[in-house]
Amino acid sequence: MATVTAAAPRTALPGFLRHPVVRKLLLLALAAAVLVPLADARWASGSWPGALTVDVSEPLTKVSDWIIDNRDSHPLFIYFLGHISNAVVICVRAVYLVLLAAGWAGVTAAASLVAWRVAGPRLAAGTGVAFLACGFLGMWVPTMQTLALMVVAVLASVVVGVLLGLAAGLSDRLDRLLRPVLDTMQVLPAFAYLLPVVLVFGIGVPAAVLATVVYAAPPMARLTALGLRGADKEVLEAVESLGTTARQRLLTARIPLARKELLLGLNQTIMMALSMAVIASVIGAGGLGDRVYQALASVDVGAALSAGIPIVLLAVVLDRVTGAAGEKLGEEPHPNGRRLWLYALAGTAAVAVAGRLTGRLDWPDAWALNIAEPVNRAVDWMTDHLYSGVPVVGGTADWAAHFTTWVLDPVRDGLLWLPWWSVLLVVAALAWLIGTWRTALTAVLAMAAIGVLGVWKPSLDTLSQVLAAVAVTLVLGFATGIAAARSDRVERLLRPVLDVFQTMPQFVYLIPVVALFGVGRAPAVAAAVVYALPAVVRITTQGLRQVDPAALESSRSLGATPAQQLRQVQLPLARPALLLAVNQGVVLVLAVVIIGGLVGGGALGYEVVAGLARGDLATGLVAGAAIVCLGLMLDRVTQPTERRAKKGA
Repeated sequence: MATVTAAAPRTALPGFLRHPVVRKLLLLALAAAVLVPLADARWASGSWPGALTVDVSEPLTKVSDWIIDNRDSHPLFIYFLGHISNAVVICVRAVYLVLLAAGWAGVTAAASLVAWRVAGPRLAAGTGVAFLACGFLGMWVPTMQTLALMVVAVLASVVVGVLLGLAAGLSDRLDRLLRPVLDTMQVLPAFAYLLPVVLVFGIGVPAAVLATVVYAAPPMARLTALGLRGADKEVLEAVESLGTTARQRLLTARIPLARKELLLGLNQTIMMALSMAVIASVIGAGGLGDRVYQALASVDVGAALSAGIPIVLLAVVLDRVTGAAGEKLGEEPHPNGRRLWLYALAGTAAVAVAGRLTGRLDWPDAWALNIAEPVNRAVDWMTDHLYSGVPVVGGTADWAAHFTTWVLDPVRDGLLWLPWWSVLLVVAALAWLIGTWRTALTAVLAMAAIGVLGVWKPSLDTLSQVLAAVAVTLVLGFATGIAAARSDRVERLLRPVLDVFQTMPQFVYLIPVVALFGVGRAPAVAAAVVYALPAVVRITTQGLRQVDPAALESSRSLGATPAQQLRQVQLPLARPALLLAVNQGVVLVLAVVIIGGLVGGGALGYEVVAGLARGDLATGLVAGAAIVCLGLMLDRVTQPTERRAKKGA
């Protein structure tokens, strides 16, 4: 009887009130009824009140001035940071000289033989063609400059990432301490890294390499920690029962069991390092990125494409080789593996020596193809025939103008019209509905920090671009993902396209966008959509294909049509994957919208770029910190907590 009496009040509640979302909505409505009148009476205007801002420009300017005044005299710079800078220059120079000494034939042979040993003859042929294409495009020397920078940056990133990953994987306390640091390093836009390192190391290779390490080390650290923590406990217990020490268990069990995660981390580090090495061209890194940047500055699409194609080819080759190496882990080694590696090394040396003896180390100028001129002619034709004046549909410039007028401007004006406290209330509601009260508190504090920093209006401008780009990305991504999930032929056709688009560095997306749409906020949104679309399509396709076949068969036996199966079975069961696609779309869109500051995107992206151009630490870092807060807020309102995700599944 006691049990029945205790349960009576619970069963007396109406059915809809027992749903947690409804209860949260009622609590939010009650809180809004109390807080909104008070907030409206105190702060009726929409903009963030000046009394609640903190001016950090003065202390940051003092820090910047101190660094500039003491960079050539203080012991910290002379005896520590100066040695780091010199070591980086020496390492990059040494790798570059080795590549030049091997010659174009030696480098091409070495890359092809490594690809052959790792992934087979098909990838070896593709690698050889990719390196030869860099030469035919007249970009052999810039490609070697970028490759030398990449080798040093990736090695340093791997060392730093593995050390941080070991610390986080072996200690819960260090894992908790490092997690927010790694989150910030990954969310902070690439341009924001450049300004502090330029102040400390000046323009040139050291600043580019160190900025790349800061940007590319987090994925290595995260995946190393994930691999160490996910090691088979039974294997570890068996090794421990043999009386091994902690160091022996690490070297003989934990690290070997985490090989796949370590290689995946290497793959991600390489891709991020290449992306950052290209962006770092704005601070004197040289190489292919500098060619792209200079061409974009002069709106020379042909020259930008000549340098952009080798970047894409490098990215695809590096991604394929490291990915193939990861897939081969755990397989039985080839019985003559060492002998084949020796043959490959000897063959490479023979090709390099032959090139030196015949005086063919440098790529012959007569073999270079000038594609810039025909590309620019094609761009001129597109400008004349597609940019504007197309009957009925209008030109690409008209589309950009209409998108700005009908979408971007209303969204931005609507956000700026809302009182600042109502924006915080909406953020709290969304974050709490999809997560927990801790999620909501984090999102609100991140959004409030933007106002405290005094960049409320440009942040809402950036947010409007992100929301518009995410909406377009999700519509196109979900539609394409559904089509790929329901048709093997569509998936096969899309796979190479998605591979290329997913491996291209962010900088390269600006080239076709500038050619088609000119400059402005709409082109920045278009570049963000193209960059984020492959990830959304892949995650959606994978989520729908992994739905339990038994559930599909059951619905089919009940007479459900394919459309009904999609709406009532596949989409609900793939909800966690779809939410992950939304989250990844938001993060990737934000990354490129910021780079869109180079092509007239304005808002926070422009402030970061302007701060870098003027050497203004305060402007650049404040805008960068606001972007971090914006990314943190968007992450919290689009990614449910693990507990909620499990309930939804």
